[in-house]
Amino acid sequence: MEKWNNIYSTFDPVAFNLFGISVHWYGIMYVLALLVALGVAKWIAKKDSYPISNALLESYFLWVEIGVILGARLGYIIFYDPFTTYYLTHPWQIFNPLDKDGNFVGIRGMSYHGAVIGFLIASLIFARVKKINFWLFMDLAGLSIPLGYVFGRIGNFLNQELIGRETSSALGIYVNGILRHPSQLYEAFLEGIVVFVILFLWRKKAHFIGQIGILYGVLYSLMRFIAEFFREPDSQLGFVAFNWLTQGQLLSLIIGALCFALLFKPKEKNG
Repeated sequence: MEKWNNIYSTFDPVAFNLFGISVHWYGIMYVLALLVALGVAKWIAKKDSYPISNALLESYFLWVEIGVILGARLGYIIFYDPFTTYYLTHPWQIFNPLDKDGNFVGIRGMSYHGAVIGFLIASLIFARVKKINFWLFMDLAGLSIPLGYVFGRIGNFLNQELIGRETSSALGIYVNGILRHPSQLYEAFLEGIVVFVILFLWRKKAHFIGQIGILYGVLYSLMRFIAEFFREPDSQLGFVAFNWLTQGQLLSLIIGALCFALLFKPKEKNG
C-alpha cells in the first residue's frame, strides 16, 4: 500500500503540454464525464424507448453543458469564494483564465450545487423553447449523470483537490505529509456508482414521469451528505454550523429536502 499512500509524490496532474498550455488530467476527465453521460443517455433512451431522438438529445446536452459551466462557476463564486463581492463587481474576471501576471492558469473553482441550478435553468428554457416534457428529460438525466459524475470526481482526485480529512486508514493518501482519506474516490463511488445502480434498478417501478429525476436529487444529496464527513471542509469557510456541518452538507440538505417534497406532489402518470 506504500505506493498508493504516496501516489501524489510521483503523479503529475498535468497530462501533457499543448502549445505552451498545460492540459490537466482534470480537464480530460471532465470531457470524459460529458461523453459518458451522453453515451449512457443515448443507451437508456434506446433501451427504454424514450420518445427522444439522438439529435434532440445532443442538442439538449449542448444547452445544459452551457448551463452547467455557468452555474458551476457562478455557484462557486456565490457559495464558496471569499472574494464574492469582488467578482460580482468585476464580472469579466469570473471566467478569466489568466492570473495577474498574464499566465494561463485555467478557470479554478466550480460548485456542483451551482452546476445543478444552472442545469435546471437550462433544462427549463430548453423544454419551453422546444415544447417538450421537462420531466421526461429529468428522468433521463437522472440516469445518465451519475456514471459521468464518477469521472468528474476521479478528475478531482488526479488534480489533488477537494482533499479528505486526516485518517490512519491504510487507504489514506499523503497530502503535504498528512495522511488523508481519498474522499474524492469515496464520492465517485457513493454519488456516482451507488446512485446509478439504485436508479437503474428502480426505473421500471417509477410511479410518474419525473420520479427518477427527483429521486436522483434526493439520493445525490444523501450520498454527498455522507461523503462530506470524510472530506476536508473548505479552508475559507470551515464548518458553517454546529461545528460539524459543512457548506456542502448544508446545500445538500436544502436541495435534498426540496426534491423529497417534490416526490409527494402529483405528477403526470406514466402510460
